[in-house]
Amino acid sequence: MSLAILYSRGQCGIDAPLVTVEVHLSNGLPSLSIVGLPETAVKESKDRVRGALLNSQFEFPARRITINLAPADLPKDGGRYDLAIALGILAASGQIPATSLTQYEFAAELALSGTLRPVHGILPLAIKARNADRQIIVARKNANEAALVSDATVYAADTLLDVCAHLQQQTLLQPHSAKRFEIDTSAANSHEDMADISGQHHAKRALQIAAAGGHSLLMIGPPGTGKTMLASRLPGILPPMSEAEALETASISSISFQGLDTGQWRQRPFRCPHHTASGVALVGGGSNPKPGEISLAHNGVMFLDELPEYDRRVLEVLREPLESGHIHISRATQQAVFPARFQLIAAMNPCPCGYLGADNGRCHCTSEQVTRYRSRVSGPLLDRIDMHIEVPSLPAGALRQQKNNPPDSQTVRKQVQQARQQQLQRCGKANHLMNIQEINSHCRLSSAEHRLLETACEQLGLSARAHHRILKVARTVADLDHSKQIDRHHLSEAISYRRLDRKLEQHTLVSG
Repeated sequence: MSLAILYSRGQCGIDAPLVTVEVHLSNGLPSLSIVGLPETAVKESKDRVRGALLNSQFEFPARRITINLAPADLPKDGGRYDLAIALGILAASGQIPATSLTQYEFAAELALSGTLRPVHGILPLAIKARNADRQIIVARKNANEAALVSDATVYAADTLLDVCAHLQQQTLLQPHSAKRFEIDTSAANSHEDMADISGQHHAKRALQIAAAGGHSLLMIGPPGTGKTMLASRLPGILPPMSEAEALETASISSISFQGLDTGQWRQRPFRCPHHTASGVALVGGGSNPKPGEISLAHNGVMFLDELPEYDRRVLEVLREPLESGHIHISRATQQAVFPARFQLIAAMNPCPCGYLGADNGRCHCTSEQVTRYRSRVSGPLLDRIDMHIEVPSLPAGALRQQKNNPPDSQTVRKQVQQARQQQLQRCGKANHLMNIQEINSHCRLSSAEHRLLETACEQLGLSARAHHRILKVARTVADLDHSKQIDRHHLSEAISYRRLDRKLEQHTLVSG
């Protein structure tokens, strides 16, 4: 047989489109050509494949070899097609049987010795292969990642010879299974504890509400008041991810430059890019688009400390994904769409020196300096942040007066999970994702509460977006209170979390 057909998969965002590897041997001068829009790494695979075949004691056919990677208009990059190309040459030259090849998908890079090397982006490939009812053969170092997909049949091989022995029914590979649930259980309590934080009861309450409803949160306060400590404890009180969410989040890590750590399976990501990060670092990019910090935080938390220190143009790229939950990256040769539904937690000082409103009179910033400092964060971005709270300095001696048995993360997490379960039963999503129709249906107010909200919107000059966000937060407060309706105190608490909508008077912090 001079024609062999095998299957592999490419990479386009978190999608893994099917690539058919066609290998044809014909008469003519010995040569090997690869067609189908291959990039440099794919073109170089002919040398890796030749060395791997010869060093594995196979014959490299002295014929004209044409390898077509279809579809022809999909750019192909990386070494993921090496194994399929090598097996195609062996099948086309009759050195291994070609009858059972189409029930598998292959993805591995070849060393010159014939050893299989891992490649990025295995998890999206495994998801698509399972959906297509095909088995997967990968390098052993990729096997744990591929086996995270339920019902996927994954075979791990060390060398090209191992794969050929399996296809020839000589020495069969055994299906690989990852210890998925053990990994999840061991990581469940690995986060820092809420009980470590002294005082700041108002901030801890706001963090609990943010966790329960998936709301974004901005903390304003002097240095050393615990803003970073609060943010770092948020992942420990968030509800666990569903398997669908975990696979989507893990798929993004799989195609990134850092790759996927299977030890973090089903843990919500916590990303905290430095304030010198560029817009491309947050959004992602490259000739072959890779996800940025925004997408790597999908289904998790992105913490931006010292918010006004970020370049204003960098912060503006957050506006679209905060609303839509995804990010589009367009390049000359291809486009990619990455999911980016993250929970934004930000922290900032009240003024350039950081001590505005402190009792010790340490702050000497003028009102113009304070206004200029806060204006680094645009109004449209602030409008998209659900909750703004103050994290004040603790009075002297407060650290010694720790409340007896303060609630730990496990206790708070249970309350958050109960509230989130109510939201899922009510409309199948967290409160921050409710659309206008769902807000009108599930956030109904009495006439008196309507007047209270309208008065607040008038006095604070709130937009329609802020109006809806207050209703969502009020719904979450009611859920934590196990209340089916939003009462006046739920709404009042939600309004109090719009800290930056109040005017700065005499450049002192107005209490919420």
